[in-house]
Amino acid sequence: MKQAVSALILLFFGSIIHVNAQLSKSEIIEASALQLRSSLLELKEYLSLPNNGKVASDIQLNLDWTKSALEKRGFKTQILTSNGVPHLFAQGKNDLKKKTILVYMQVDGQPVDSSAWNQESPYIPELMEEINGNWEPINWNFIDGKIDPGWKIFARSASDSKGPTMTFLSALDILQKKGIAPAVNLKFILDFQEEMSSPELAKVVAGNKKLFEADGILIMDGTRHFSNLPNLAFGARGIATITLKIFGAKNDLHSGQYGNFAPNPVFAAARLLSAMKDESGKVLIPGFYEGVNFTDADLKAMAAVPESLEQIQNELGIAEAEKVGASYQEAMQFPSLNIRGMRAAWVGKEVRTIIPSEAVIEIDMRTVKETPAERQVELVRKFIEDQGYYFVEGEPSDDERNSFSKLVSFDYRIGSEPFRAEMESDFGHWLEKGMSLVFGENYIKTRLTGGSQPMAPFINILGIPAVSVRIPNPDNSIHAPNENIRVGNYLEGIQTCLGILSQSFD
Repeated sequence: MKQAVSALILLFFGSIIHVNAQLSKSEIIEASALQLRSSLLELKEYLSLPNNGKVASDIQLNLDWTKSALEKRGFKTQILTSNGVPHLFAQGKNDLKKKTILVYMQVDGQPVDSSAWNQESPYIPELMEEINGNWEPINWNFIDGKIDPGWKIFARSASDSKGPTMTFLSALDILQKKGIAPAVNLKFILDFQEEMSSPELAKVVAGNKKLFEADGILIMDGTRHFSNLPNLAFGARGIATITLKIFGAKNDLHSGQYGNFAPNPVFAAARLLSAMKDESGKVLIPGFYEGVNFTDADLKAMAAVPESLEQIQNELGIAEAEKVGASYQEAMQFPSLNIRGMRAAWVGKEVRTIIPSEAVIEIDMRTVKETPAERQVELVRKFIEDQGYYFVEGEPSDDERNSFSKLVSFDYRIGSEPFRAEMESDFGHWLEKGMSLVFGENYIKTRLTGGSQPMAPFINILGIPAVSVRIPNPDNSIHAPNENIRVGNYLEGIQTCLGILSQSFD
């Protein structure tokens, strides 16, 4: 009898040890390699789902898939809807002794132009290898053998951000197979309109504060630094967009009959834009950079990131970088002003000898915590006004055309807000433990990434920090044709998630 009781006690405590065991580096590497094939096949299935956040049927397709994927891994799900837009929330078992992490995952991707891709469709994932500088498709059956980390998977959202999502889910699969529970409680929020700046997310968070309570947010989104080293990013810039329309005559005019007489709004647009920035790339709008300062600790953290200005310039194909910051890292800490598109009349085969009636300018501005979007938008508006422009709503009236020589319409939209978490914090140190376990000192921490992520509602409403785990390769062509993820990066992503999830967060 005593022997039976002893055996039961041993079995009980043995199971507890197993449940709370921490994986070693070698176990993480071995388990990730064994999981890679099945993980890539599931990623292929996920990438095959069209995911334009503006298309309701695409949202539903991906909602059904991700809901099933989380439920089969033991998480309870619920759909949180705001203004007709669904958001998927999931939660695992709650252990009061553990800290809770909210995992943010982006589901949607940028719209596609299939004709611009080097494959049949962005939603038919292609496995490719580089041969003589060109990427050539290979059979997916190749993953049954030795998998080359240099291979890439080409598909919309391969990097942004279905690939990172699948690395996390694959890490959970490995833990489940080994009978090991994550060292933290897990909650998930899946966003189906991130590429539209998550218009309903703030309302969802504000209306479900209790549901979202956590000790930190893990963001499974974002591209690695140019070095392609494993990367934690502690913040992101916000975004605001402006559409300007500069008006000329009522209609397009024949350039022979009216050249030298009717003003061309394209030249007016060129003069206005050139006044906004100097030749070194610095914005000349008064007050645009006001408030941005760095501590010694900030400068030290930026200097610790291994990067070569010359190497980055060569990679981008530019002879000289703009002079907003002393380095790439420093440049990302400032607000930016970018012309993302222009339109006037026709070009190419459709070109014609006319004076266009209007010039349209699309601007995006990245913002930081010290330069809120509302302020930046108003600074741009005031600058344009000081250049002598009269603002109109929609098309100018005849009276306005007769009274003012400089006419412009001004529409703007504010998207994601900037955020920045403290690098020296309990949350940050927990993430660093996981990274160090797998990669030793071969990973980097970046203070701020140049892109935008919709974390501000969580931070402002819930008061918790957010840090991004960067997995995809820097040459991944996100938002563009031929988006891809490198298989080696994907594998390291699984290893990263395993390392983090096996660390106690005290």
